[in-house]
Amino acid sequence: MATRSTTSLKLDGAMKDRVQRLAAARRRSPHWVMREAVEQYVEREEKREQLRQDALARWAWLARLEAGKNASIPKCHD
Repeated sequence: MATRSTTSLKLDGAMKDRVQRLAAARRRSPHWVMREAVEQYVEREEKREQLRQDALARWAWLARLEAGKNASIPKCHD
């Protein structure tokens, strides 16, 4: 099991109220809602960063081809 640690998060009153209302509507704790939000955000941004890195690799490949250098085709992503 992964080690867990406590992290504090400061929210303004309006956002805190929104989280609490959503948690109540979902019959979950505010902690669960915030943890779920962070998890989804990180997963989305990791995918976005991988796409950015893939695009940079493809631009570099095109630059090598344009310069007349032999270059292997970059791996396609899934």
